[in-house]
Parts: sequence; C-alpha cells; structure tokens
Amino acid sequence: MRVLALDIGQARVGIAVCDPAMQVASPVCVLPADQVLTHAKPFRAVLEDWEPELLVCGLPYTLSGEEGPQAASIRMQAVRIGKACGLPVEFTDERLSSREAKRILREEGLSEKQMRGKIDMIAASLFLQAWLDARP
Repeated sequence: MRVLALDIGQARVGIAVCDPAMQVASPVCVLPADQVLTHAKPFRAVLEDWEPELLVCGLPYTLSGEEGPQAASIRMQAVRIGKACGLPVEFTDERLSSREAKRILREEGLSEKQMRGKIDMIAASLFLQAWLDARP
C-alpha cells in the first residue's frame, strides 16, 4: 500500500510518499497550500503519479505531548483534503520534524534560502518514516 504524507503549513504543504512495501519514506515535493487545499491540478498530478491509498498528516504537538494550537486547524484541513481525494486520513506526531529537516539540510551545506523549498517535504518524509516504523 502506498501512503502519502502531508506536512500542512499556512503557506506550503510538504509531500512525501512511501514505497508499496511500506518500508521507506521519500520526499516528493512542496506545493503552495492553496493548491493542495483546493485540490488544484498540481496536487491532483501528485495523486495520479503516486496513487496513494491513505493520507498521513502531521499534527503539531507540544513538547509535553499535547496537541499544539495549530492542530485543530490542520485536522480540519486534512479531513477536507481527504474528502476531496476520496482517501482516508490518519494523523501522526510531527513534533520537531521541521527542526530535524533543517539540521539535515544544514549538514548538506544548504543555506537558509536554499532550504526554504525543501524543509517541508523532508519533514513530511521524517514523520512518515516514524509512522511506518511504529506500525506493527
């Protein structure tokens, strides 16, 4: 089964996907949030290319393990995206995924400006991999 992960932000949505065996997560792309939320052609193209059967969306949790202030909004947006795609939606903890993505990109020698378009898809692949690894 192929799973598509969405790191939903106010401006951008990072997208990652796993292999059909559900072993390895890989970053795909970053799209403007409005294109994903309105089910625009670029997002539909991603869905057609990867043919996912499930969406996994990251939810921001606080360091104490509670849902963060943006969680309710992201939950609503994710459900809306899932309905538009006709796909079930699951949620996972995305805590610190963006920070880890920045660290990885910094180690690769990217500047802040070069990182801007990549952080969200790397973060999506990180929390998708954690979700995959936690499955029984």
